[in-house]
Amino acid sequence: MKIEKWAIAILLWGGLFRLLCANYLNLGFDETYYYLYTQNLHLSYFDHPPLVAFTAGIGIWLTGIANPFTLRIGGVLLYTGTLLFSYLTSKKLFGDRAATMTLAILTTIPIFQIAFGILTLPDNALMFFWAACLYVAAIEFFPSANSPNSISYQPTYRLAIVGLLVGLAFLGKYHGALLGGGLVLFCLVSPQHRRALFSQWTLAAIALFLAAIAPVVFWNAQHEWASFRFQGNRAIPTTGYSLERLLVTVLVALGYLFPTFGIPIWWTSFKSLAEIMNKRTSKSQVADSTDISELKSELKPELKTAEATLFNKRLFILCVSMPIFFGFTFLGGFIQILPSWHMPGFFGATFLLGERAALVQLKRPKFIRNWLWGSGLVILPLLLIGLLHVHLGIAQKGGDAAIAGGFWEAKDDPSTQMVDIVQLRQAFVENPQLKAELQKADFVFVNNFFVAGQVGMAIEPLGKKVTCFDEDLRGFAYWSKPQDFVGKQALYVTSELFLKDDRFPNPLDKYKGYFDSITKIADIPIQRGGQAVQIFPVYRTSPMLRPYPRPYGN
Repeated sequence: MKIEKWAIAILLWGGLFRLLCANYLNLGFDETYYYLYTQNLHLSYFDHPPLVAFTAGIGIWLTGIANPFTLRIGGVLLYTGTLLFSYLTSKKLFGDRAATMTLAILTTIPIFQIAFGILTLPDNALMFFWAACLYVAAIEFFPSANSPNSISYQPTYRLAIVGLLVGLAFLGKYHGALLGGGLVLFCLVSPQHRRALFSQWTLAAIALFLAAIAPVVFWNAQHEWASFRFQGNRAIPTTGYSLERLLVTVLVALGYLFPTFGIPIWWTSFKSLAEIMNKRTSKSQVADSTDISELKSELKPELKTAEATLFNKRLFILCVSMPIFFGFTFLGGFIQILPSWHMPGFFGATFLLGERAALVQLKRPKFIRNWLWGSGLVILPLLLIGLLHVHLGIAQKGGDAAIAGGFWEAKDDPSTQMVDIVQLRQAFVENPQLKAELQKADFVFVNNFFVAGQVGMAIEPLGKKVTCFDEDLRGFAYWSKPQDFVGKQALYVTSELFLKDDRFPNPLDKYKGYFDSITKIADIPIQRGGQAVQIFPVYRTSPMLRPYPRPYGN
C-alpha cells in the first residue's frame, strides 16, 4: 500500500519526538526492573511474558551501553512500527483520509506516546503485534473489490498468520489473549465471517498460537503456574462495587487520553454500536413482515452495498476494542485499574474516531483542523514541560533551573522517583570508598523490588549481581537460589523512599539474624537542579548467616 506524504511526515515527527524523550527522560521503577530481565534471560518471567526482555535489551546488547536511550530504543522503534501498521489498517478499512487522521490522533494522544512509544514496558511488543494482527485480519475479512472473496467471504491462509500474531502479542503481555477473544467475537456476531471459525486455517491458527505461547506455558508449568496465578489474583475483586472508584477510573483514563480525544473516543464507540444494533433491528423487522423468498431477494443486494461493508468494518473494530476498555473500566469499580490495562482497547477504538473525524472533515474542515491542531498545541507543551521538569526540575522549589522560584518541594514531587541511573552509577565509580567496598562485596542486595531495578542497572555494568531480600520478590525469586548467598559478603543499597518498613521500627531489623553486622558507609545523593532529590544509603554487611526466606520461587 502507498503511504501518503502527510503520513510519512507524522511518522518521522513522532519518531524524532519519542527519541528525544527517550534520551532525556529519567528512568522509572518498571523500566529498570525490566533491564534486569535482560540480565536474566528465561523463557518467561514471574510477572510478565518474555518479549519485554528483548525490547529492553536490544539497544543495550548492540551498543554494550546501559542508559535511558539504549534501554528505550527498542520500544521507540516498535511503536513506530505500531503506528505504521495502524495507518495501513485504517487505510484498508476506511480510506486514505481516515488513515491519516487516525495516525495523527495516535501520534498525539499522550498515554499512547508515553506508555507504548517512549517508556520500556511490555506494552511495546504487545501493541506492535496487536497492530500487525489487525492489519492482517483486515485484509483477511475485508478483501479488495477485485478479489474473489469480496462477494462471499472464504477463509484463507491469513487466518493462520493472525493466530501467530495473537500468540506473539501474548508473548508481549497477557492482554494478547483479549485480542484473540475479540477476533473470535467478531466472527461469532458477523454472519458472513462465521465460517472462519470452522475453517482448516483456524486449526492452523490455533496451532501457531499455541506454538507461540509455548515458552510461557512451559515456564509456568515448571514453576507452579506462578505467572498466571499472580496476574489472575490481581484482577479478582476483594471489595464491593464502588461508583466512586468507577468515576475515578473513567476520569483518570480521560486525563491520560486527554479529554479532547478521550470523550470523542467514548462517544464514537457507543454511536457506532448503536448504529449497528439499529441496523440489525431494522433487518429483524423486515424478517417479521416478509416471507423467506422475499427476504432473500431484499437482503442479498443490501449486503453488497458499501453501507453494509462499512457497518461490518466498524463492528470488527468494536469487537477487538470495546470489550477491553469498557470491561476494564467497569472492573475499576471493584479494584484499582492500572492505566495500561484498558489502553489497548482505547487504542483500537481510535480507528473509529479517525474515521468519524474524516467524515466530519468533509463538511466542517475548519472544525476538525482546530480540534486536532488545538489539541496538539496544548499536549506538546505539556509533555515538554513534564520532560524538562523530570530532567531539570523546572518546577522544583529552590532548584537551579526553577522557573519563578519553583512551585513544588522535591520531597513532595513524585517525579523524583524517576532516577538518573548514570549519576547513581558514577557514585560507585568516582567515590574511592564505594568503589573499594563494591569490589570486596560478593553481591549487592536491596530491600524492595521497586528500587531493585534502579540499583541493579547502576551496579550491573560494574560487575556485581543484585538481588532482593523481601516478601515481594517478583522475578528475583527465580533468578537465584536462597542458599547462593550464604557465607558471602554483601553491600546493602536502598533508597530513603523505601527504607522504612511498618513492620520494623528500625529498618535494619528486617535483616537481624541474617547478618552479624550491617554498617552504614555512605549516602549517595541524586542531584537535580542542584538539590538532592533522592538519597541512596549504602551499607556494608558481614557474611550472610542463613538464607533469607522466600514465600515463593526457588
